[in-house]
Amino acid sequence: MERAHYSPPWADTSIIGIAGSSGSGKSTLAHKIVSSLNLPWVAILSMDSFYRVLTPEQHVVAQRNEYDFDSPSSIDFDTLVERLQDLKAGRRAEIPIYSFEHHRRQDSTESLYSPHVLILEGIFALYDQRILDLLDLRIFAEADADVCLGRRITRDVRERGRDIEGCIKQWMSFVKPNFEKFVEPQRKVADIIIPARLDNRAAIDIVVGHVKRTLKEKSRKHQEELQRLGKQVEDEPLSENVLLLEQTREIVGMNTVIQNPMTAEVDFIFYFDRLSSLLVERAVENLHFNPKDVLTPQGYHYKGLEMAGEVSAVVISRGGSCFETGLRRVIPDCKCGRLLIQTSYRTGEPELHYWKLPSDIASHDSVLLLDPQMSSGGAALMAVKVLVDHGVSEEKVVFVTYFAGRMGVNRLLSVFPNMKLVVCKIVEDFQERWLEEKYFGC
Repeated sequence: MERAHYSPPWADTSIIGIAGSSGSGKSTLAHKIVSSLNLPWVAILSMDSFYRVLTPEQHVVAQRNEYDFDSPSSIDFDTLVERLQDLKAGRRAEIPIYSFEHHRRQDSTESLYSPHVLILEGIFALYDQRILDLLDLRIFAEADADVCLGRRITRDVRERGRDIEGCIKQWMSFVKPNFEKFVEPQRKVADIIIPARLDNRAAIDIVVGHVKRTLKEKSRKHQEELQRLGKQVEDEPLSENVLLLEQTREIVGMNTVIQNPMTAEVDFIFYFDRLSSLLVERAVENLHFNPKDVLTPQGYHYKGLEMAGEVSAVVISRGGSCFETGLRRVIPDCKCGRLLIQTSYRTGEPELHYWKLPSDIASHDSVLLLDPQMSSGGAALMAVKVLVDHGVSEEKVVFVTYFAGRMGVNRLLSVFPNMKLVVCKIVEDFQERWLEEKYFGC
């Protein structure tokens, strides 16, 4: 099957830049915008995370409050642009963590992934042309210089371990002259100039309205793309990477018990756990194995096999949790991750609400993606895209499901033709989800 294109809802992230003097209220303004949007997919990225690493000599100067942190040369714009480009393309970005108290980056980083809206705030947010080209909205926060000085002193003493004398020294030596030279000129390229005071509700409403219109348009395009994929593959035969359980009399018998609405809860769970074990076993058959020679208790050499690498599983909550008993019976020490993908009742499209993956998942030999039912394939597409964006090769993904609609299967494998899909039975398209309610009793 020819590979089709798919962009998740968080691709082409809307980036808002907020520049302004130190202490002008950029962070406060950013949080007001986030609060007004009241959406789970909005993130704030501070340019402070991208201060350059100081040399030992520069570190000594910084401890004396004599290093210029308020000129463009103090910011690692190259790394910042790379991270913004990753987020704009829908990829995961590792954000540095900077310690102002010690003037250095920490060894660890913070992962940022899948924001629909990103607010970049910093004194040079509108300075570099490469950043300007990535921004969807440019804001300049304006405030009186005396107010800015008072805010900076309060912040640096309370949060960054500085003293008042050092704050004033830096303000007079670097902050004020650099504002006039580098920061204030950014006012000319701003789309909106917002006074950084408490009564700027009208300006915030303009920003929020712009963002909501953008997100609504992205949602519409995403739904159109899913529909296009469905029409494109509706008459295609099943891919050879679709691995159906052989419909033996035992399998048909267990399916009969599971499908029967009169089946007691305890019997339903028992037989579904048996069937989920068989599905996981079918998935494991396609993993890589290496030869291994073992010595039996009787002293004979047995030429067997062992798994070539580590296998992990990612559960699509909450339905995928139905597979965990079967998974543990087949791979007891399997590492597990979680994805929470739910369909919006407003738009009808899948939404990514939560993800937690093993830190080394990209190095695993295979990753099992578990969900008991797949209908349109929208959530499955999103789940596989999350894994790919976190470094998992498409060939290593094995999607394991109990029921799957033909259109959803073809839609998924048209975008990711090299992955495998293990399924018990192909059913009618767009069948309502019911398995997890029966399994968990609610």
